[in-house]
Amino acid sequence: MHDMKHVMQVLQEAARANGPLCIGLDTDPAYLPPSVLGGGTGAAAVLAYNTAIIERVAAQKSACCFKVQIAYYEAMGMEGMAAYRDTLRAVKQHGFTVISDIKRGDIAATAEAYARAHFTGDFESDILTINPYMGFDTIQPFAGYCAPQNGAKGLFVLLRTSNPGMTDIEQQELRSGGRVLDRVGAELERLCTVYDGLYDGETCPPIGAVVGCTEESDARLLRDAYPRLFFLIPGYGAQGGAARIAATLLDKAGGTVNSSRGILCAWKKDPALEKQRQDGTLTLDDIADAAARAAQAAKADLLAAKKELGL
Repeated sequence: MHDMKHVMQVLQEAARANGPLCIGLDTDPAYLPPSVLGGGTGAAAVLAYNTAIIERVAAQKSACCFKVQIAYYEAMGMEGMAAYRDTLRAVKQHGFTVISDIKRGDIAATAEAYARAHFTGDFESDILTINPYMGFDTIQPFAGYCAPQNGAKGLFVLLRTSNPGMTDIEQQELRSGGRVLDRVGAELERLCTVYDGLYDGETCPPIGAVVGCTEESDARLLRDAYPRLFFLIPGYGAQGGAARIAATLLDKAGGTVNSSRGILCAWKKDPALEKQRQDGTLTLDDIADAAARAAQAAKADLLAAKKELGL
């Protein structure tokens, strides 16, 4: 029994203290106005914007964590990967849990290398997203890092995603009964028993599930099916998932609800910035302030939906 906490426990407690919002730093340079973007790959402007948002959110306590989607940084080349590394560090320095949205799903030695790359070294993160749909042996090399002696890290495993194509595989019926995603969920439950009793006072296991909030019909069923798993909930905001659906998924062990573009691009719709948009004089402070206002609004929206459902 270790008296330390694993990162999923830390995140669950932060979500209860600061509200369930996760801010997605899927920061495409195209999301920045020309007056802020600068030259080259845009990586420097992206890092400056990320850092400004993190600072504001830390001051106002409007989110519990940040999710950094690696693809946008890879697309900027070497400068982008430096901005990715520095964004992860900035999140940690401001006391937040950082989720690296890398969706790796390979096997054996390759999966071990991916786990090493993202749980140690330059790109060290707290929690990784993992795609199990190549088979459950894809999870094992990552799961080792959830042990107390290996860093007490966390995983969010794709269970029910928020894209239309989730019907292609995840929702397919198995001959043995249930759906493919139910088979994945059962394996997550089994995996989590490995950590029972390893951590003192644990109220959720270090392995959670990605459950999109775009279908009301599934939300209650999935929340009740996996009461002790902490959820990462994409699809709120820009993808059309309602706060009410997200709130249903926040019952039981809870979860964190991701919003990316709704916050990163808030400056495009913020009435306070109408004049600057017209003049083309938007500053980094302007757009970061708009993001901070959007984060506060999203937190309030989610908490109101929870209250309405009596959660």
